[in-house]
Amino acid sequence: MTDLASLAGLLTEDGRPVDLLACHPRLPLAAGISTDEDADRSRIRVWDCSDGQLRALGGLDVELFTSAWHDTCLPPLAWHPREPLLTVADGALLRRWTPDGPAEPLPAPAGCEALAHSPDGRALWASTDNDGERSTVLDPATGAATTARWWDTGIGVHPSGELVATLVSDQGATFCVFGRPGGPDGAMRQLRRALILDVDGYGAPLFSADGRHLALRGNAYVDSLDVFAFPSLRRVLHTVLSRDEEWPRHNLAFGRRPGVLWIGTPTGSLIELDLEAGQSVEHQGPTTLAVTALAATAAGELLVAQENGGLTLLTPLPEDDDPAPAPAPATTTPAEDAAAFLAATEEAPADGDLEAHLHYTDGERDWDRDKLDTVTESAPGDPTWLRLRADVNRFTGRGK
Repeated sequence: MTDLASLAGLLTEDGRPVDLLACHPRLPLAAGISTDEDADRSRIRVWDCSDGQLRALGGLDVELFTSAWHDTCLPPLAWHPREPLLTVADGALLRRWTPDGPAEPLPAPAGCEALAHSPDGRALWASTDNDGERSTVLDPATGAATTARWWDTGIGVHPSGELVATLVSDQGATFCVFGRPGGPDGAMRQLRRALILDVDGYGAPLFSADGRHLALRGNAYVDSLDVFAFPSLRRVLHTVLSRDEEWPRHNLAFGRRPGVLWIGTPTGSLIELDLEAGQSVEHQGPTTLAVTALAATAAGELLVAQENGGLTLLTPLPEDDDPAPAPAPATTTPAEDAAAFLAATEEAPADGDLEAHLHYTDGERDWDRDKLDTVTESAPGDPTWLRLRADVNRFTGRGK
Protein backbone atom coordinates (compact mmCIF):
# COMPACT_ATOMS: atom_id res chain seq x y z
CA MET A 1 0.00 0.00 0.00
CA THR A 2 1.11 3.54 -0.72
CA ASP A 3 0.51 6.63 1.36
CA LEU A 4 -0.40 9.79 -0.55
CA ALA A 5 0.91 13.22 0.43
CA SER A 6 -0.54 16.42 -1.00
CA LEU A 7 2.12 18.72 -2.44
CA ALA A 8 0.11 21.55 -3.98
CA GLY A 9 -3.38 22.52 -5.08
CA LEU A 10 -5.28 25.24 -6.88
CA LEU A 11 -8.67 26.07 -8.39
CA THR A 12 -9.32 26.96 -12.00
CA GLU A 13 -10.02 30.66 -12.26
CA ASP A 14 -13.57 30.12 -13.51
CA GLY A 15 -14.33 27.08 -11.36
CA ARG A 16 -14.89 24.84 -14.36
CA PRO A 17 -13.71 21.25 -13.91
CA VAL A 18 -10.86 19.83 -15.96
CA ASP A 19 -12.14 16.92 -18.05
CA LEU A 20 -8.79 15.67 -19.32
CA LEU A 21 -5.22 15.97 -18.07
CA ALA A 22 -2.20 15.41 -20.32
CA CYS A 23 1.25 15.50 -18.76
CA HIS A 24 4.40 16.06 -20.78
CA PRO A 25 6.34 12.76 -21.00
CA ARG A 26 9.66 14.29 -19.89
CA LEU A 27 9.13 17.84 -18.62
CA PRO A 28 7.27 19.07 -15.49
CA LEU A 29 4.36 20.41 -17.54
CA ALA A 30 0.68 19.45 -17.60
CA ALA A 31 -2.23 20.55 -19.77
CA GLY A 32 -5.93 20.32 -19.00
CA ILE A 33 -9.14 20.81 -20.97
CA SER A 34 -12.28 22.44 -19.61
CA THR A 35 -15.41 22.84 -21.72
CA ASP A 36 -17.78 25.80 -21.76
CA GLU A 37 -20.71 24.74 -23.95
CA ASP A 38 -22.55 28.02 -23.31
CA ALA A 39 -19.67 29.94 -24.87
CA ASP A 40 -18.99 27.27 -27.53
CA ARG A 41 -15.35 27.18 -26.40
CA SER A 42 -12.93 24.83 -24.72
CA ARG A 43 -10.27 26.23 -22.42
CA ILE A 44 -6.79 24.69 -22.58
CA ARG A 45 -4.82 25.38 -19.40
CA VAL A 46 -1.12 24.68 -18.83
CA TRP A 47 0.61 24.30 -15.47
CA ASP A 48 4.18 24.01 -14.27
CA CYS A 49 4.36 21.16 -11.75
CA SER A 50 8.07 21.26 -10.92
CA ASP A 51 9.48 21.18 -7.37
CA GLY A 52 6.20 19.98 -5.87
CA GLN A 53 4.36 23.13 -6.95
CA LEU A 54 1.47 23.95 -9.27
CA ARG A 55 1.82 27.20 -11.16
CA ALA A 56 -0.49 28.37 -13.94
CA LEU A 57 1.35 29.20 -17.17
CA GLY A 58 -1.65 30.37 -19.17
CA GLY A 59 -3.22 28.57 -22.09
CA LEU A 60 -5.58 29.22 -24.97
CA ASP A 61 -9.23 29.02 -25.98
CA VAL A 62 -10.31 26.88 -28.93
CA GLU A 63 -13.54 26.12 -30.74
CA LEU A 64 -15.90 23.63 -29.13
CA PHE A 65 -15.03 20.34 -30.79
CA THR A 66 -17.74 18.27 -32.47
CA SER A 67 -17.21 14.68 -33.60
CA ALA A 68 -18.36 13.11 -36.84
CA TRP A 69 -21.43 11.94 -34.90
CA HIS A 70 -22.19 15.57 -33.95
CA ASP A 71 -21.38 14.95 -30.29
CA THR A 72 -19.54 17.57 -28.25
CA CYS A 73 -16.10 16.17 -27.47
CA LEU A 74 -12.78 17.30 -26.06
CA PRO A 75 -10.48 18.84 -28.68
CA PRO A 76 -7.49 16.70 -29.72
CA LEU A 77 -4.16 17.77 -28.23
CA ALA A 78 -0.60 16.41 -28.05
CA TRP A 79 2.67 17.23 -26.30
CA HIS A 80 5.92 17.10 -28.24
CA PRO A 81 8.02 14.19 -26.87
CA ARG A 82 10.95 16.41 -25.86
CA GLU A 83 10.14 20.10 -26.34
CA PRO A 84 7.75 22.27 -24.26
CA LEU A 85 5.33 22.42 -27.19
CA LEU A 86 1.60 21.64 -27.01
CA THR A 87 -0.50 21.28 -30.17
CA VAL A 88 -4.31 21.63 -30.01
CA ALA A 89 -6.94 21.31 -32.75
CA ASP A 90 -8.95 24.50 -33.22
CA GLY A 91 -11.26 24.31 -36.23
CA ALA A 92 -9.20 24.60 -39.40
CA LEU A 93 -5.97 25.20 -37.45
CA LEU A 94 -3.64 23.34 -35.15
CA ARG A 95 -2.64 25.92 -32.55
CA ARG A 96 0.67 25.51 -30.75
CA TRP A 97 1.46 26.71 -27.22
CA THR A 98 4.98 27.27 -25.90
CA PRO A 99 6.14 28.94 -22.65
CA ASP A 100 7.42 31.85 -24.78
CA GLY A 101 4.08 32.40 -26.50
CA PRO A 102 2.16 30.86 -29.38
CA ALA A 103 4.11 29.29 -32.23
CA GLU A 104 3.00 29.52 -35.84
CA PRO A 105 -0.16 27.40 -36.26
CA LEU A 106 -0.42 24.56 -38.75
CA PRO A 107 -3.33 23.75 -41.06
CA ALA A 108 -5.53 21.10 -39.45
CA PRO A 109 -6.46 18.04 -41.51
CA ALA A 110 -10.17 17.88 -42.29
CA GLY A 111 -12.01 15.77 -39.72
CA CYS A 112 -9.09 15.67 -37.26
CA GLU A 113 -10.26 13.64 -34.24
CA ALA A 114 -7.01 12.69 -32.47
CA LEU A 115 -3.41 13.92 -32.43
CA ALA A 116 -0.07 12.44 -31.41
CA HIS A 117 3.57 13.20 -32.03
CA SER A 118 5.68 10.30 -33.18
CA PRO A 119 8.10 9.18 -30.44
CA ASP A 120 11.03 10.59 -32.38
CA GLY A 121 9.28 13.97 -32.76
CA ARG A 122 9.69 14.00 -36.54
CA ALA A 123 6.00 13.73 -37.39
CA LEU A 124 2.60 14.76 -36.10
CA TRP A 125 0.07 11.98 -36.56
CA ALA A 126 -3.63 12.85 -36.98
CA SER A 127 -6.59 10.49 -36.93
CA THR A 128 -9.09 11.87 -39.41
CA ASP A 129 -12.74 11.07 -40.00
CA ASN A 130 -12.81 9.63 -43.51
CA ASP A 131 -14.80 6.41 -43.14
CA GLY A 132 -11.86 4.58 -41.59
CA GLU A 133 -9.71 4.63 -44.70
CA ARG A 134 -6.64 6.84 -44.18
CA SER A 135 -4.98 8.93 -41.48
CA THR A 136 -2.80 12.02 -41.95
CA VAL A 137 0.89 12.57 -41.27
CA LEU A 138 2.06 16.18 -40.86
CA ASP A 139 5.56 17.62 -41.01
CA PRO A 140 5.61 19.93 -37.94
CA ALA A 141 8.19 22.17 -39.59
CA THR A 142 6.25 22.85 -42.78
CA GLY A 143 2.70 21.62 -42.30
CA ALA A 144 3.07 19.37 -45.37
CA ALA A 145 0.61 16.48 -45.20
CA THR A 146 0.71 12.91 -46.46
CA THR A 147 -1.61 9.96 -45.85
CA ALA A 148 -1.08 6.68 -44.03
CA ARG A 149 -3.08 3.70 -42.82
CA TRP A 150 -5.96 4.60 -40.52
CA TRP A 151 -5.97 4.58 -36.72
CA ASP A 152 -8.30 6.24 -34.22
CA THR A 153 -8.92 7.46 -30.65
CA GLY A 154 -5.37 7.99 -29.42
CA ILE A 155 -1.83 6.66 -29.12
CA GLY A 156 0.11 5.28 -26.18
CA VAL A 157 3.90 5.42 -26.42
CA HIS A 158 5.98 2.60 -24.95
CA PRO A 159 8.74 4.03 -22.69
CA SER A 160 11.38 2.56 -24.98
CA GLY A 161 10.20 4.92 -27.73
CA GLU A 162 10.52 2.00 -30.13
CA LEU A 163 6.82 1.33 -30.57
CA VAL A 164 3.35 2.69 -29.91
CA ALA A 165 -0.12 1.26 -29.34
CA THR A 166 -3.24 2.64 -30.98
CA LEU A 167 -6.77 1.54 -31.87
CA VAL A 168 -8.60 0.56 -35.03
CA SER A 169 -12.20 0.58 -33.85
CA ASP A 170 -15.43 -0.88 -35.16
CA GLN A 171 -18.77 -1.45 -33.47
CA GLY A 172 -18.30 -5.22 -33.68
CA ALA A 173 -14.70 -5.29 -32.42
CA THR A 174 -11.70 -3.06 -31.77
CA PHE A 175 -8.08 -3.93 -32.53
CA CYS A 176 -5.29 -2.55 -30.39
CA VAL A 177 -2.61 -2.28 -33.04
CA PHE A 178 1.10 -1.72 -32.43
CA GLY A 179 3.37 0.31 -34.64
CA ARG A 180 6.89 1.68 -35.03
CA PRO A 181 7.93 5.22 -35.95
CA GLY A 182 10.12 5.97 -38.91
CA GLY A 183 7.93 4.96 -41.82
CA PRO A 184 7.72 6.86 -45.13
CA ASP A 185 7.23 10.60 -44.52
CA GLY A 186 7.29 9.90 -40.77
CA ALA A 187 4.27 7.57 -40.79
CA MET A 188 3.64 4.80 -38.29
CA ARG A 189 4.61 1.30 -39.46
CA GLN A 190 1.82 -0.92 -38.13
CA LEU A 191 2.67 -4.46 -37.03
CA ARG A 192 0.87 -7.77 -37.40
CA ARG A 193 0.75 -8.66 -33.69
CA ALA A 194 -2.38 -7.11 -32.15
CA LEU A 195 -4.99 -7.34 -29.40
CA ILE A 196 -8.68 -7.76 -30.10
CA LEU A 197 -11.16 -6.03 -27.79
CA ASP A 198 -14.91 -6.30 -27.48
CA VAL A 199 -17.09 -3.72 -29.32
CA ASP A 200 -15.84 -0.10 -29.57
CA GLY A 201 -15.65 3.17 -27.65
CA TYR A 202 -12.36 2.55 -25.82
CA GLY A 203 -10.01 5.25 -24.59
CA ALA A 204 -6.43 5.67 -25.75
CA PRO A 205 -4.01 2.87 -24.72
CA LEU A 206 -1.88 3.64 -21.65
CA PHE A 207 1.52 2.06 -21.00
CA SER A 208 2.99 1.90 -17.50
CA ALA A 209 6.19 3.85 -16.85
CA ASP A 210 8.26 0.65 -16.99
CA GLY A 211 6.42 -0.62 -20.06
CA ARG A 212 5.37 -3.90 -18.45
CA HIS A 213 1.63 -3.21 -18.50
CA LEU A 214 -0.88 -1.78 -20.97
CA ALA A 215 -4.26 -0.49 -19.77
CA LEU A 216 -7.37 0.17 -21.86
CA ARG A 217 -10.42 2.01 -20.60
CA GLY A 218 -13.78 1.53 -22.27
CA ASN A 219 -16.09 0.87 -23.79
CA ALA A 220 -19.18 2.37 -25.45
CA TYR A 221 -21.55 0.21 -23.38
CA VAL A 222 -19.95 -0.38 -19.98
CA ASP A 223 -17.18 1.21 -17.91
CA SER A 224 -14.73 -1.62 -18.46
CA LEU A 225 -11.04 -1.84 -17.58
CA ASP A 226 -8.60 -4.23 -19.24
CA VAL A 227 -4.91 -4.57 -18.40
CA PHE A 228 -2.43 -6.68 -20.37
CA ALA A 229 1.14 -7.70 -19.60
CA PHE A 230 3.75 -6.57 -22.10
CA PRO A 231 5.38 -7.94 -24.22
CA SER A 232 3.38 -11.18 -23.78
CA LEU A 233 -0.05 -9.46 -24.20
CA ARG A 234 -1.39 -11.82 -21.54
CA ARG A 235 -4.51 -10.35 -19.95
CA VAL A 236 -3.99 -9.79 -16.24
CA LEU A 237 -7.24 -7.96 -15.49
CA HIS A 238 -10.72 -7.57 -16.91
CA THR A 239 -13.36 -5.87 -14.83
CA VAL A 240 -16.40 -3.66 -15.13
CA LEU A 241 -16.43 -0.64 -12.87
CA SER A 242 -19.61 0.01 -10.91
CA ARG A 243 -22.68 0.18 -13.17
CA ASP A 244 -24.51 2.43 -10.73
CA GLU A 245 -22.32 5.51 -11.18
CA GLU A 246 -21.00 7.61 -14.04
CA TRP A 247 -17.23 7.15 -14.14
CA PRO A 248 -14.88 9.75 -15.60
CA ARG A 249 -13.50 8.74 -18.98
CA HIS A 250 -9.92 9.84 -18.27
CA ASN A 251 -9.36 8.39 -14.81
CA LEU A 252 -6.33 6.09 -15.11
CA ALA A 253 -2.68 6.71 -14.27
CA PHE A 254 0.37 4.52 -13.76
CA GLY A 255 2.45 6.09 -11.02
CA ARG A 256 5.99 5.67 -9.80
CA ARG A 257 5.66 2.20 -8.29
CA PRO A 258 5.90 -0.64 -10.86
CA GLY A 259 2.77 -2.72 -11.34
CA VAL A 260 0.42 -0.21 -9.68
CA LEU A 261 -2.49 1.41 -11.52
CA TRP A 262 -4.38 4.34 -10.01
CA ILE A 263 -8.10 4.86 -10.71
CA GLY A 264 -10.07 8.04 -9.98
CA THR A 265 -13.65 7.48 -8.81
CA PRO A 266 -16.98 9.35 -8.89
CA THR A 267 -16.82 9.68 -5.10
CA GLY A 268 -13.49 11.53 -5.05
CA SER A 269 -11.37 8.61 -3.87
CA LEU A 270 -8.37 7.05 -5.59
CA ILE A 271 -8.08 3.29 -5.96
CA GLU A 272 -4.57 1.86 -5.81
CA LEU A 273 -4.61 -1.38 -7.81
CA ASP A 274 -1.57 -3.64 -7.40
CA LEU A 275 -1.61 -5.70 -10.57
CA GLU A 276 1.15 -8.04 -9.43
CA ALA A 277 -0.45 -8.90 -6.08
CA GLY A 278 -4.07 -8.72 -7.31
CA GLN A 279 -4.98 -6.36 -4.44
CA SER A 280 -6.62 -2.95 -4.29
CA VAL A 281 -6.80 -0.21 -1.67
CA GLU A 282 -9.13 2.80 -1.74
CA HIS A 283 -7.57 6.08 -0.62
CA GLN A 284 -9.40 9.21 0.43
CA GLY A 285 -8.97 11.86 -2.25
CA PRO A 286 -8.30 15.57 -1.77
CA THR A 287 -12.08 16.07 -1.33
CA THR A 288 -15.19 13.91 -1.62
CA LEU A 289 -16.10 15.56 -4.92
CA ALA A 290 -15.97 13.42 -8.06
CA VAL A 291 -12.66 12.97 -9.81
CA THR A 292 -12.99 14.35 -13.36
CA ALA A 293 -9.50 13.50 -14.62
CA LEU A 294 -6.32 11.81 -13.44
CA ALA A 295 -2.78 11.69 -14.84
CA ALA A 296 0.80 11.00 -13.78
CA THR A 297 3.53 13.59 -14.21
CA ALA A 298 6.94 12.86 -15.71
CA ALA A 299 8.23 12.52 -12.13
CA GLY A 300 5.61 9.91 -11.24
CA GLU A 301 3.43 12.18 -9.10
CA LEU A 302 -0.37 12.06 -9.44
CA LEU A 303 -2.35 15.03 -10.72
CA VAL A 304 -6.03 14.90 -9.75
CA ALA A 305 -8.83 17.10 -11.10
CA GLN A 306 -12.22 17.29 -9.35
CA GLU A 307 -15.65 18.61 -10.26
CA ASN A 308 -15.27 21.92 -8.38
CA GLY A 309 -12.37 22.95 -10.64
CA GLY A 310 -9.82 21.81 -8.08
CA LEU A 311 -6.44 20.45 -9.10
CA THR A 312 -4.17 18.64 -6.63
CA LEU A 313 -0.63 17.32 -7.00
CA LEU A 314 -0.05 14.18 -4.91
CA THR A 315 3.12 12.22 -4.29
CA PRO A 316 3.02 8.53 -3.39
CA LEU A 317 5.07 7.67 -0.28
CA PRO A 318 5.79 4.00 0.51
CA GLU A 319 4.83 3.08 4.05
CA ASP A 320 7.48 1.58 6.32
CA ASP A 321 5.05 -1.03 7.66
CA ASP A 322 3.60 -1.96 4.29
CA PRO A 323 2.54 -5.64 4.58
CA ALA A 324 2.22 -6.09 0.83
CA PRO A 325 5.14 -7.80 -0.89
CA ALA A 326 7.39 -5.57 -2.95
CA PRO A 327 6.88 -5.90 -6.70
CA ALA A 328 9.20 -8.34 -8.40
CA PRO A 329 12.17 -6.50 -9.88
CA ALA A 330 12.14 -6.25 -13.65
CA THR A 331 14.47 -8.74 -15.28
CA THR A 332 14.45 -6.84 -18.57
CA THR A 333 14.60 -3.19 -19.60
CA PRO A 334 11.87 -1.44 -21.63
CA ALA A 335 14.21 -1.50 -24.64
CA GLU A 336 14.68 -5.27 -24.27
CA ASP A 337 10.92 -5.83 -23.93
CA ALA A 338 10.28 -3.78 -27.05
CA ALA A 339 12.98 -5.70 -28.93
CA ALA A 340 11.43 -9.03 -27.88
CA PHE A 341 8.00 -7.90 -29.07
CA LEU A 342 9.37 -6.67 -32.40
CA ALA A 343 11.34 -9.88 -32.96
CA ALA A 344 8.14 -11.92 -32.60
CA THR A 345 6.16 -10.03 -35.25
CA GLU A 346 6.61 -8.19 -38.52
CA GLU A 347 5.27 -5.15 -40.28
CA ALA A 348 1.83 -5.37 -41.85
CA PRO A 349 1.71 -4.61 -45.57
CA ALA A 350 0.94 -0.95 -46.19
CA ASP A 351 -1.99 -1.71 -48.48
CA GLY A 352 -5.04 -3.92 -48.30
CA ASP A 353 -7.36 -4.83 -45.43
CA LEU A 354 -5.41 -4.46 -42.19
CA GLU A 355 -7.51 -7.06 -40.37
CA ALA A 356 -6.55 -9.67 -42.94
CA HIS A 357 -2.88 -9.13 -42.04
CA LEU A 358 -3.23 -9.28 -38.25
CA HIS A 359 -2.27 -12.07 -35.87
CA TYR A 360 -4.15 -11.21 -32.73
CA THR A 361 -4.97 -12.36 -29.25
CA ASP A 362 -7.68 -11.58 -26.75
CA GLY A 363 -5.16 -12.02 -23.94
CA GLU A 364 -6.06 -15.66 -23.42
CA ARG A 365 -6.28 -17.24 -26.89
CA ASP A 366 -4.53 -16.49 -30.16
CA TRP A 367 -6.63 -16.07 -33.28
CA ASP A 368 -5.68 -16.23 -36.92
CA ARG A 369 -7.74 -16.17 -40.10
CA ASP A 370 -8.10 -19.97 -40.27
CA LYS A 371 -9.39 -20.26 -36.70
CA LEU A 372 -11.86 -17.43 -37.17
CA ASP A 373 -13.18 -18.89 -40.40
CA THR A 374 -14.00 -22.20 -38.72
CA VAL A 375 -15.44 -21.14 -35.36
CA THR A 376 -19.20 -21.81 -35.18
CA GLU A 377 -19.83 -22.19 -31.44
CA SER A 378 -19.73 -19.59 -28.70
CA ALA A 379 -20.88 -19.24 -25.11
CA PRO A 380 -23.00 -16.43 -23.58
CA GLY A 381 -19.94 -15.16 -21.72
CA ASP A 382 -17.81 -14.86 -24.85
CA PRO A 383 -17.07 -11.36 -26.18
CA THR A 384 -19.46 -9.85 -28.71
CA TRP A 385 -16.98 -10.07 -31.57
CA LEU A 386 -16.55 -13.83 -31.12
CA ARG A 387 -20.30 -14.51 -30.85
CA LEU A 388 -20.90 -12.47 -34.00
CA ARG A 389 -18.16 -14.32 -35.86
CA ALA A 390 -19.57 -17.72 -34.82
CA ASP A 391 -23.10 -16.69 -35.90
CA VAL A 392 -21.89 -15.46 -39.30
CA ASN A 393 -19.90 -18.64 -39.93
CA ARG A 394 -22.76 -20.87 -38.86
CA PHE A 395 -25.42 -19.18 -40.99
CA THR A 396 -23.20 -18.81 -44.06
CA GLY A 397 -21.78 -22.31 -43.85
CA ARG A 398 -18.20 -21.05 -43.68
CA GLY A 399 -17.39 -23.18 -40.64
CA LYS A 400 -18.08 -26.48 -42.38
